[in-house]
Amino acid sequence: MTRPEKEEDTTMTYRQVITTPEAPTPAPVFSQGVRHGALLQVSGQGPQDPATGAYLYPGDIKAQTTLALSNVAAILRAGGAGFDDVIMLRVYITNRDDFAAMNQAYGEFLQEAGGAVLPCRTTLIVGLPREEMLIEVDALAVVE
Repeated sequence: MTRPEKEEDTTMTYRQVITTPEAPTPAPVFSQGVRHGALLQVSGQGPQDPATGAYLYPGDIKAQTTLALSNVAAILRAGGAGFDDVIMLRVYITNRDDFAAMNQAYGEFLQEAGGAVLPCRTTLIVGLPREEMLIEVDALAVVE
């Protein structure tokens, strides 16, 4: 089945790759972020140092949460957004016992990031690609 042809639209309905050196370099199979019209999707970010690529804070879910959210924030900025534009965050953690500490660091980060309306959130307990990763966070924002 083929898609019908779409008329050219000048209101930024095309997809735009968002990149920044202020967040970790993504694997060659995905983008840091993609903007399509007013939507900005940020790929999952973990506790990786943007400058060195090293995974930091082994065993410390609070520090890893703050770093993962900082990496999300950098990509949001590169796409013309901030946490006040985020409508959904998905948080993936590897250990149910880390939930309370992650939630505390998450709340502190979002309080400092500002915004009158907190984004929606889903938290999942999962296996992550690297053993040292306790958390990964992705975001969906609406940019006007």
